[in-house]
Amino acid sequence: MFPVRDRLPTRSVPVVNYLLIAANVAVFVWQMALDEAGVPAQTVAEAYGFVPRELVRDPLVESTHIVSAMFLHGGLGHLGGNMLYLWIFGDNVEDAVGHRRYLLFYLLGGVAAALVQMAVDPTSPVPMVGASGAIAAVLGAYMALYPRSPITVVNPVPLFWFAYGLFFDLPAWFVILEFFVLNLLSGVSSLASMRHGAGGVAFFAHIGGFVAGLLLVKPFTLGRTLVTAERWGGWQAPARRPSGRRDPWS
Repeated sequence: MFPVRDRLPTRSVPVVNYLLIAANVAVFVWQMALDEAGVPAQTVAEAYGFVPRELVRDPLVESTHIVSAMFLHGGLGHLGGNMLYLWIFGDNVEDAVGHRRYLLFYLLGGVAAALVQMAVDPTSPVPMVGASGAIAAVLGAYMALYPRSPITVVNPVPLFWFAYGLFFDLPAWFVILEFFVLNLLSGVSSLASMRHGAGGVAFFAHIGGFVAGLLLVKPFTLGRTLVTAERWGGWQAPARRPSGRRDPWS
């Protein structure tokens, strides 16, 4: 299911989430500028991406690449998909844990994602790039905090557009659990290619980030009061967004 927005209000401007999105976009613009200058994308990935086997050889340097890799992307589609998920779900997680805690949570989610991918494929020479692991942690946190919050998704079956419309609501747990299951199945199926040193999507980084977010978010909310979440009301067209301060598109 392709999510479009949620309707959960926030109590303050999600400034950290905005800055994370801006940083990812800025780094991607820098990557494109380097590409225009004749520096191949692979060279940038090798210089700043996270290479699992290098963490053992040079842990001091490669540990910094775990962070830098979170802001690199392999293309516009990679960036756009990640930023859409961060835009929809990140503001509410930031609202739940607070601004400074959210930044730490996001980075820890990305680190956990990289370490899980390394544990599964420790000899991989392929640079890992992308914010997907950290964003998977955000999704895990959202599901733990607001599992029944309605998420508006694009109706994937054109035949049902007449009955349900182009968009309809699903509970957050369904939308996010689908993300996890698809990554789990893809990760298992990718194990054979890992044994042959082939590159590809770091599915286990997504899985590791998701589980880390699911487990870490409750301690991060200690001393915080959560907003009362609207509950999914069944199979129906999306309701109108309630008034209140929040991100205008998610």
